[in-house]
Order: sequence, then C-alpha cells, then structure tokens
Amino acid sequence: MSDTLRMRLRSDIERSGYYPDLVADALDTAIVGESLVSYVVHHEAAFDRDQLRRHVTVLALTATRLIVGHTDEHGPDESCPHPYASASTEAVRLERVDSVVVTRVVANPATHRVGGPTREVLLTIGWGAVSRIDLEPAGCSDPACEADHGYTGAASNDDLSLRVSEAADGPEVVAQALTFAAALSEATAARLR
Repeated sequence: MSDTLRMRLRSDIERSGYYPDLVADALDTAIVGESLVSYVVHHEAAFDRDQLRRHVTVLALTATRLIVGHTDEHGPDESCPHPYASASTEAVRLERVDSVVVTRVVANPATHRVGGPTREVLLTIGWGAVSRIDLEPAGCSDPACEADHGYTGAASNDDLSLRVSEAADGPEVVAQALTFAAALSEATAARLR
C-alpha cells in the first residue's frame, strides 16, 4: 500500500471518529500489504428506538481485490453485559465483480457541467453473493379477467449499496465515492481486455 494513500485512509478513518483502531485493524487484516488503489470511508448514524447506533463502511480497492469493511456497535445484550463492536471484512476478487452502478443526484441539471457538484451518490456493487428476486402477481389488460397469470418479477444482484450525500457527509466524501466508483469501474473493465 502506498504510504501516502495509507496515511490518507488512516486519517479519514480517524476523522470518522468511530473506533479508528478497530476499523484500521480489520482492514489491515484483509488488505495484507497489497497496494491500495482507491478507497472510500462512510460513517453513518441511525436511531434504533431510543439508542443511537453507528456504523462505518470502508471500501478499499487493491490491484486484485475489492475489500468491504463494516464496523457496527451494539448495546449490551444477553451475550455481553457491556456495549461492544463488531468489525467484519470481505475480500472479493475483482473478476467476481459483475456490476458497478453509480447513481448521481445533481441540483439544477440544466446547468450541470462535467465535473460539477453532485448532491448525492448511490454506489451499488454486485458480485453474486446476494441475489434478490422481487415478484408480483402478473396480470393482463382486461379488468374483468379473473385468470391466474402467475407471477412476474426481476432478479437483481446488489451485494452492497452505499449512499453518500453532500448534506450528510460533505462534498469530500461525495467526491471520494465518485473517485472510488471510477477506479472500481476501470479495474473491472481492465479484466475484460
């Protein structure tokens, strides 16, 4: 991993303020000395009833793999009387990544210019670990028809969805997500050449 990119990744993990040593330790185990190509760090807070739950996702791209790291905190429960955190990583070989979907939301699209500000980015990455099938009853155009037309639906492959916004995360994280998406797209296209 280049020292400069490694230091920037560590700095962004620390800036998230969310168990930085645990997050970095989990990533180091998964990256195991490979050179880092790109990364994105996303910290998210959500309310679960009357408790604040925090979550951080770190996506790291190496020359050969996509590393997906998730760290969550948990309140005391029957397994542990104290609050605790869990950090998991998944290392996906780049040849397994079969879809990289980037959705951009921009204000005033008529005046948007290439490289202009983006309000929100939704990055969806699929590699076949999670498949979803959405089914609904099929029908026909006859409103009086009572026949069973079976089902219709769609299968989708969306192992990871990451949403970042300028309002919640800042323009730097939005730019980081776009840079990461471009690097991942390039890396997956390179394997097809």
